[in-house]
Amino acid sequence: MTETIAYIKESLRNLYPSSEVSSLVRLIMERVCNIQPHHFLFCKDKELSENEKNRIHEIVERLKQMEPIQYILGTADFYSLQFEVDPSVLIPRPETEELVEQVILDNADKRIKILDIGTGSGCIAVTLRKHLKKASVIATDISAEALATARRNAKRNNATITFIQTDILDPEKAEMDIPFILDVIVSNPPYIKEEEKKDMERNVLDYEPHLALFVPDNDPLLYYWHIAHFGKNKLRRNGCLYFEINAACGNMVVEMLEEEGYKNIELIQDLSGRDRIVKARK
Repeated sequence: MTETIAYIKESLRNLYPSSEVSSLVRLIMERVCNIQPHHFLFCKDKELSENEKNRIHEIVERLKQMEPIQYILGTADFYSLQFEVDPSVLIPRPETEELVEQVILDNADKRIKILDIGTGSGCIAVTLRKHLKKASVIATDISAEALATARRNAKRNNATITFIQTDILDPEKAEMDIPFILDVIVSNPPYIKEEEKKDMERNVLDYEPHLALFVPDNDPLLYYWHIAHFGKNKLRRNGCLYFEINAACGNMVVEMLEEEGYKNIELIQDLSGRDRIVKARK
């Protein structure tokens, strides 16, 4: 095992920061060999099987092409749950856990109806359903492939979700497809401007779905405006809207929501101190 760990580190050391290499080693040994990090010392003389060695070699070769480890392993952790991920959906991120945490804190023990717009892997919808026991949750996406993944994740985590394929940018269709009056709308929509591509890492640009990432440079609030407009017709009085946002667009989102007539608007920073969540009430 010691030789295999050295091989992983040597293969990746010029491609990833050392702290990330250490994380990758832990994850690979745990998922492929079922060895937990705190057992490394006790298992250092363990002889790995040929199948394990071949699988590790395959993973390392794909990591050398900057493919995300979550896609290689087929799963990602989110809010202490595990989700299937593939290139049809974004890899769940820690910032989105903070969005989910805000919704959970605000709505604990309430009998409410929640809509997750642009559900992707289903990580937001499933996590909310698991932690808000009295809530009913609807999840939508334009992508049939993403919805198929989200359905599998709901089943994997024993979460009852209503899934609907629709396009939030088509207001008439969206309102017809989602015939519910809602207490909460939550969304982590596409929000990265095309001009920001030049500063992004290869593992995101080359592998994650652009449909779920990017908006036109001249219309960065495209999805926020459509969702806010949809919410004016579908949210109950005093219903809440929760957005994950591009840190560069926080004040713009707040101003747009004010113009749309929302109240009690809050711009909330993430753990890194960056504008990350906007919360508003109808």
